[in-house]
Amino acid sequence: MPTLTEPKLIAGNANPALAKAIARRMTMHRGVNIGLVDARVERFNDGEIFVEVFENVRGEDMFIIQPTSNPANDNLMELLIMSDALRRSSAQRITAVLPYFGYARQDRRTKARTPISAKMVANMLVGAGIERVLTMDLHAAQIQGFFDIPVDNLYASPIFALDIKTHFSDQMEDLMVVSPDVGGVARARELAKRIEAPLSIVDKRREKAGEVAEMTVIGNVEGKICLIVDDICDTAGTLCKAAELLMTYGAKEVHAYISHGVLSGPAVDRVTKSVMKSLVITDTIAPTEEVKSAKNIRIVPTAPMFAQAILNIWNGTSVSSLFEDDTLSPIYETLYAVH
Repeated sequence: MPTLTEPKLIAGNANPALAKAIARRMTMHRGVNIGLVDARVERFNDGEIFVEVFENVRGEDMFIIQPTSNPANDNLMELLIMSDALRRSSAQRITAVLPYFGYARQDRRTKARTPISAKMVANMLVGAGIERVLTMDLHAAQIQGFFDIPVDNLYASPIFALDIKTHFSDQMEDLMVVSPDVGGVARARELAKRIEAPLSIVDKRREKAGEVAEMTVIGNVEGKICLIVDDICDTAGTLCKAAELLMTYGAKEVHAYISHGVLSGPAVDRVTKSVMKSLVITDTIAPTEEVKSAKNIRIVPTAPMFAQAILNIWNGTSVSSLFEDDTLSPIYETLYAVH
């Protein structure tokens, strides 16, 4: 049963802009002011994290908005300590809203004597008192099974589909969705199905992490507007090489839709100098000034989806309904007037 009080949001330092945007959207939906709980999340001189919550949260349904992005360890510790503070303050339920789940790429043992860090992080979150997780585009779907608590995994593909239908409305017949590797085919197929476009694959073979030895294109991309779809763009090396390869195979244009713009090291410079017409990312990770000013990088908001998902969790209604265009379109109607 839904509680009588409003859901309460609290945010760490990882992405305060997204947290405020989610609070604004929830205020619009509810018709009452939903602000962020007044708290301080600070560091002592030696780097220790200290949290103090200034409002009464006894019996409240709490949502901590904190992507575990760079610096991943600091942001993860902030999340754990905030959860502990809320648990000791008698919060009724604590939900971790992780727009970006760090350590997700370490979801299995690829070699002998390596960790499964994603499972360890899951254990730490549960141990800190978190009772539910809300995230977006987990790197591997099986990470949901690492938790013994409910995990709601949202998808960026419905938002991307709305964006594509708006920006390529008169070129829909020319679109080709491209998976940058065999492992991402399911994700790319999902978007291709939504926009009714064909699917192609870039087959890459790595000699070692961070280096691509050989790449080939499976499918005919000649004369097509190629949309590369992936969940994470880190250094953008593979992405830019895939874009170049598609152009050599006769693609008319190359664009990329990436859920999480990690964009570390030389990534932004590579993207701006690449053959890609545009790179579209979400705001699950707080964009740097360099990212914001890049001429061919565009950011789409996730706050409307997260706000509605939080309200659905609080109300005890379906979160998976947000995967449908009929449900999602109205909450994005101010951005995308799709006809």
